[in-house]
Amino acid sequence: MTQPVALVTGGGQGIGAAICKRLAKDGFAVAVADLNEKTAADTVAQITAAGGKATAIALDVSNREAFSAAVDRAASELGGFDVIVNNAGLGPTTPIDSITPELFDKVMHVNVAGTIWGIQAAVRKFRELKHGGKIINATSQAGVVGNPNLMLYSSTKFAVRGLTQVAARDLAKEGITANAFAPGIVKTPMMMDIAHQVAQNAGKDDEWGMSTFSKDIAMGRLSDPEDVAAAVAFLAGPDSNYMTGQTLIVDGGMQFH
Repeated sequence: MTQPVALVTGGGQGIGAAICKRLAKDGFAVAVADLNEKTAADTVAQITAAGGKATAIALDVSNREAFSAAVDRAASELGGFDVIVNNAGLGPTTPIDSITPELFDKVMHVNVAGTIWGIQAAVRKFRELKHGGKIINATSQAGVVGNPNLMLYSSTKFAVRGLTQVAARDLAKEGITANAFAPGIVKTPMMMDIAHQVAQNAGKDDEWGMSTFSKDIAMGRLSDPEDVAAAVAFLAGPDSNYMTGQTLIVDGGMQFH
């Protein structure tokens, strides 16, 4: 049996890096795509040191042509293409009056357009290879319930849930599933930055900023990136074959649905 291949965007740090390492551990050959080629190469080095197979690809997900080329490269270098994880995203703190047209365009192009370009590129490759596949998109608990100070981020993550459902409807007959994962408050550089900004806006310290997000977690602790990677591994593997159009919430019990 040939080794399954997955491409993960934003694979250079945080949740993305944890997903890459977990999928490699589960037997995938992994294309680590990131805007920062150095962090992507770091993740690849860790995977290969552990005996896995991976390649680093520099990618700006908001560039449709570049995304298509990245999928082609992943397939040619790793010998196939089976799973895409559209994980890359931006999460600026945006009090309502702070949103500018430029910031709107930047965040929408990465978080929403970048996910659509990833879906398009993956579907084209699945069809070319004449088999089904799995599309896995990053939403957020802030894409299930609106979060304060995150108007732009929340709106993009709500959009990702919607486009995941449309993809699931449109592609099911081709054996292609589309699901999303919704992390809660994860210990990543991006989350620490959001907490810092929220705290600054309120004239408080970083610990207070993080507590505004973490106070409602039933399990009483922040998430590690590996907690999220485990859920993505389920969506990427065969145990989720009869699941499509869903958002898997991995937030330690912040919300119940």
